[in-house]
Amino acid sequence: MSRQHDGDWVRYWRDPDRPLEAMHAHFVRHVFHPHSHDAYSFAVTETGAQRFTCRGAGHTSAAGMVMAFNPDDPHDGESAVELGFTYRIMHIGPDVVRAVLDDVTDGRGAMPLFERPVVDDPVLARALRRLHPALVEGADPLVREERLTAAVEAVVRRTAAGRATAAGARELPPGAQAGAARRARDLLRAAYDQPVTAQELAEAAGCSRFALYRAFRTEYGMAPSDFQRLLRLRRARTLLIGGRPMAEAATEAGFADQAHFHRWFVRCFGVTPGAFRRAAART
Repeated sequence: MSRQHDGDWVRYWRDPDRPLEAMHAHFVRHVFHPHSHDAYSFAVTETGAQRFTCRGAGHTSAAGMVMAFNPDDPHDGESAVELGFTYRIMHIGPDVVRAVLDDVTDGRGAMPLFERPVVDDPVLARALRRLHPALVEGADPLVREERLTAAVEAVVRRTAAGRATAAGARELPPGAQAGAARRARDLLRAAYDQPVTAQELAEAAGCSRFALYRAFRTEYGMAPSDFQRLLRLRRARTLLIGGRPMAEAATEAGFADQAHFHRWFVRCFGVTPGAFRRAAART
């Protein structure tokens, strides 16, 4: 975290392999000079409010609102309230947006153009809030790609000019959904403890990443990343029953760190790994 002054702070992240950046910041005194980015920029204001000028007009984004900037959109920015504002912003390169839309629409979707810099849309806000930590906290590749696709599709479908850019989303015929989902499930079962990308899963399933995501949810009631995590949790349970230390069980099951393992174990089973292991030792 980078400390600024008068309570300002910034946390910044950048993908080393593609044009994808994220920032979580709180500003009280900082004033942005007019500038633009060579990427699409999507942000959620968490607390307070910020005001800015974009495309010749003034705008204010209050808590819960979403901002959407096109590449090369000049804008400035400053706090609109005395206590400042907190926001999360992601800069997504046009090539990344293009790749997501090509996957969703089989190359039939036009690049988006956002006419309104500020929208009040809880669905979009939630999609962006889910994407941001998946990027900056080093989530599994499958989680990152699922949330990136969901966020880009949502913001394009709900706010882009004409709202037709992502309307041609591909769906597998009902008869093909089960087979594609089953092939993806088989790969996840075979490599549950390894990082599996969305592209690898789609290739195994024989369809696009977006089509597979829809098919998998239809067939199994959860996203591929959720199924992968569940397999890891089940393996960790078996290891804990066998007396393995929690750290070893987490690592061997494929979790990146013990804190991540602990959090999801409690969410899914309602008990901590330590309590589960102690109970298993008494049986």
